[in-house]
Amino acid sequence: MSSNNFLEDFFIGQSINHATPRTINEADASIYIALTGDRRPLFCASTFAKQLGFDKKPINDLLVFHIAFGRTVQDISLNAIANLGYADVRFIHPVFSGDTLKCTSEVIGLKENSKKTNGIVYVHSHVFNQDNTEVMSWKRWVMIPKRDSDINIKNTLVPNLPQSVDLNDIKIYPQLKISNFDYLSTGSKILWDDYIKGETINHTHGITIDETAHTMATHLYQNNARLHFDANLMKNTPFQKRLVYGGHIISLCNSISFQGLENVLNIAAINSGVHSNPSFAGDTIYAKTIIKDKIEIEDRTDLGLLRLRLIGIKNQDPSEIESLYKDNESKIYEKNVVLDMDYTVLIPKGK
Repeated sequence: MSSNNFLEDFFIGQSINHATPRTINEADASIYIALTGDRRPLFCASTFAKQLGFDKKPINDLLVFHIAFGRTVQDISLNAIANLGYADVRFIHPVFSGDTLKCTSEVIGLKENSKKTNGIVYVHSHVFNQDNTEVMSWKRWVMIPKRDSDINIKNTLVPNLPQSVDLNDIKIYPQLKISNFDYLSTGSKILWDDYIKGETINHTHGITIDETAHTMATHLYQNNARLHFDANLMKNTPFQKRLVYGGHIISLCNSISFQGLENVLNIAAINSGVHSNPSFAGDTIYAKTIIKDKIEIEDRTDLGLLRLRLIGIKNQDPSEIESLYKDNESKIYEKNVVLDMDYTVLIPKGK
């Protein structure tokens, strides 16, 4: 498939094998920490990971996602106007340093927008390691311009995307042992039992994005979408400057959310996610988390799931955001709300 694809180059049922497999190593993991400030001990400390039953520490879930996502950009979203959202993101199998990832995608939907100059492509992507074991999958939708606005997109379909990942599809790593959980390493003893459904946690530790950090992060993932890199191109758009990759915003918000969610082990699933407004270099990112649900795990009395709503906010204290929407009827987001993500995490239960 051409690496310079526009809306009319896609069709429903199209299968794409993405080029450039990627071997992940410890340097990638260290650079990710440097760029995001992530503090999860499972991904920082081999001693902590081994106490939990792993032979060695796994690679951060979101780093795996971004690197795998980067495989798909050349074929799907190189010319994107915007990556709009995600659904049904499944973290199926842990990834370790030395693993090599490859990716395939299928076009599951196509919709021309009313102005006829662009449209939305929906894809379902799968990631495999060197043993051909599936390690994760996701669905996403992206706005793509037309090469020729006079071309009609005849076969269209908006797929019925699930509201959440089915609990039967959430994988709990069988080697996980919580009996030796090290609370000194996390700095907190707040567990599954202590959270209250409906409560809000305002994470006030902001991170200011600079040009170097967001550019390096996107290079790390080999995501070469033009709206993130080509300043000359972006001068002629309404934004007039480069956009920060939305996945980097997810990582920053997830890192910020360590404050108040210190004992979360890993992301089990991303149910849905929307990049509600763009972010740029110079913006300061904050976050808030709403506890949507507490879920028991069959046959595991030591672990539970929290379903969380992670809200990314730029340039404003999260406690000042009373409503996410400026228009509740049409669900138009307030201008400083940059991320609205519904995800499920794994956390120890109390003894």
